[in-house]
Amino acid sequence: MTKLSVNINKIATLRNARGGDVPSVTGVALDLERFGAQGITIHPRPDERHITRKDVYDLKPLVKTEFNIEGNPHRPFIDMVLEVKPEQVTLVPDADNAITSNAGWDCEKNLDFLKSVIAEFKNAGIRTSIFLDPNPEMVKFAAETGTERIELYTEAYATNYPKDKELAIESYFKTAVVASEFGLGINAGHDLSLENLKYFSDNIPNLLEVSIGHALISEALYLGLENTVQAYLKRLAKW
Repeated sequence: MTKLSVNINKIATLRNARGGDVPSVTGVALDLERFGAQGITIHPRPDERHITRKDVYDLKPLVKTEFNIEGNPHRPFIDMVLEVKPEQVTLVPDADNAITSNAGWDCEKNLDFLKSVIAEFKNAGIRTSIFLDPNPEMVKFAAETGTERIELYTEAYATNYPKDKELAIESYFKTAVVASEFGLGINAGHDLSLENLKYFSDNIPNLLEVSIGHALISEALYLGLENTVQAYLKRLAKW
């Protein structure tokens, strides 16, 4: 079964809008695990506009499932991850002023840089995943970086799913097949939702994990957090 990791950036955004500690980032993380989530994802950014460095350190001893930290591997980010030692680090090439992640790595162009960064994480026993656009030709360069996994950037799939779901998933399927041939684990995330997740999960081979935040938290406003997590888990079930 594909694991569900919940990105809690939006919880931090809501808290920061008012100040204080409501809603509690750590409290929601623990509740998500209790409701069935199999991982907690955070994406701290340099301006701390949602997840803060303090959140990162507060969460580490509390998260009992898989702790996944995403981010652009600037030196302060690298040092923080090496100190915290999450189960997984996901490298994302987003600009500091980006509203959200908006592209995967050009692994050919950034090969030497990624090799160096990933070697640091691997030496510390941290599994690495790198954000990748659905491009089969890029997979061989991703494999050369030494990463254990790729995370398929699924915004294009989500955008095109209502128009033509078969066409929307085609490049993702092809990329996943090549990734499996290279022995890479496959994660996915960005704009996956209750509407489009099942079709993606059913048609992407060897999908190990999805990381979902914005849609899940938004849907929870109507359905409640526990019901929403359970609904996502049902979409990922293979029976």
